[in-house]
Amino acid sequence: MILLRKGKEKDLPSIQEIAKTTWVPTYNGILSQEQIVYMLEMMYNRGVLLDQLLEGYTFLIAEIESKDVGFASYSKLGDSQETYKLHKLYVLPEVHGLGVGKFLINEIFQQVKAAGGKSLELNVHRDNKSAEFYKKAGFIIKETVDLDVGNGFFMKDYVLEKAI
Repeated sequence: MILLRKGKEKDLPSIQEIAKTTWVPTYNGILSQEQIVYMLEMMYNRGVLLDQLLEGYTFLIAEIESKDVGFASYSKLGDSQETYKLHKLYVLPEVHGLGVGKFLINEIFQQVKAAGGKSLELNVHRDNKSAEFYKKAGFIIKETVDLDVGNGFFMKDYVLEKAI
């Protein structure tokens, strides 16, 4: 059975561990090892995650049999009251296919709708196989972007959107 809880500061080490475990298999062959290491540090260091919590990002932690197996985070997009952004959604490879990602995304849809949100956006690398997961969940391609993430690295993303 999959259980969800709202992430708190005490969950940051678990979030970091899940990110570290999922990023290599997710991005190996898409990004260089150097870019993976750079982006993990840039996006998942304790200070950045704590700032996101303090800025109002909602983190959801998925667990199975008392083990944290995935997480997601989302927030309002800028000053918009109707558009939200899914920032992160990662599930440990060992539980892929068990519905954890679908459980997380459906909970986010429900929470965003309950908060008055009308749409949810996310960025996904164009070569990331999870793009198909999001399309099956009802997202459509809004635009294609190349984002400078610093240190000479770029992310070649789709911006996906789903009306809620």
